[in-house]
Amino acid sequence: MAEAEGTAGFGVYVHWPFCLAKCPYCDFNSHVRHAPIDQERYVEAFRRDIEHRAALTPGRYVRSIFFGGGTPSLMKPATVGAILDAIAKAWNVEPGVEVTLEANPTSVEAERFRGYRVAGVNRLSIGVQALNDPDLKALGRQHTVDEALAAVKIAASTFPRYSFDLIYARPGQTPAQWQAELTRAIGFAVEHLSLYQLTIEPGTMFEKLHAAGKLKIPDADLGRALWDITQETCEAHGLPAYEVSNHARPGAESRHNLIYWRYGEYAGVGPGAHGRMRALDGRRAQVTEASPEGWLERVEHWGHGLIEDAPLTPEEQGDEFLLMGLRLREGIDPARFVMHAGHALDAGRIRSLIADGMIERTAEGRLRVTNEGMPVLDAVVADLAA
Repeated sequence: MAEAEGTAGFGVYVHWPFCLAKCPYCDFNSHVRHAPIDQERYVEAFRRDIEHRAALTPGRYVRSIFFGGGTPSLMKPATVGAILDAIAKAWNVEPGVEVTLEANPTSVEAERFRGYRVAGVNRLSIGVQALNDPDLKALGRQHTVDEALAAVKIAASTFPRYSFDLIYARPGQTPAQWQAELTRAIGFAVEHLSLYQLTIEPGTMFEKLHAAGKLKIPDADLGRALWDITQETCEAHGLPAYEVSNHARPGAESRHNLIYWRYGEYAGVGPGAHGRMRALDGRRAQVTEASPEGWLERVEHWGHGLIEDAPLTPEEQGDEFLLMGLRLREGIDPARFVMHAGHALDAGRIRSLIADGMIERTAEGRLRVTNEGMPVLDAVVADLAA
């Protein structure tokens, strides 16, 4: 069920930027440090960053908390617990709040899962990424398939809810291979799967290899075939897509990510975190210092890690609303676009996109991208926003 403006919710995103190794496809704000991390010092900085953001958003009720990274499962359970305590002290927390932590399925990290549950985490998101060892190695992952599936089983017995990620359209992957792998994965996924098509991101090792001709990924036609298999297989097993890359049984969607896609509010704390908040002068975009050490020093000196905190123009809000909301199977309410952008969507463009089979209007008057339009979502959004 779609949500109206003001009810999309408020969430808190906590960024833990450290990893054991940098994956060659990853362009996230993640860093490898060979010296031990002073987690107690970081906890105190998180407390101050949280207090600062709470002062800007009085009276909010936290619907979801998400520990992302980096690799949050490198945090001590006590660190996670202390940050959750700081959030509960700073804001009101809704009963039944969703608390998600991203985890990598190495043996050492899996042993911490029970500690995270005690600390207050009630949903785990596991970075499995592939179900064959050669591809895991090619993706730069630090675990094996056996370790990944063992971690999934521990998560299933420890947390009320869990999800895991896979990357498809990998080099050399055939439709038959992907369908077999996905079907196997669904057997371990109770309620939620995140399935990402491999893309070459700027600044990554994969970009360098691709540019040198040493890495080949499926072409557009094969990519589309793999996309179709993903949709059909998940739908057939009761895990329909509710967003471009996310599949869930009805009612098991990620509440935190729905806040993003429904254009709700969220506070971003930690190195390189982003936030979107409503203030007296309208909706604001916030960004924190990306360097972990730089963020730490900034918080200790200024009391917060923000390096950007600027109002968004109506045009920017309208563009963001479309970019986020049209990712969802439920689509968008055109009236909410007007609230953000200050003008209605172009009726002619809507008619043209409907005629081309790229979008459709629901019985409730919402606009949503069709199955045919989803693989070219960026182009659809650009056309509608122009």
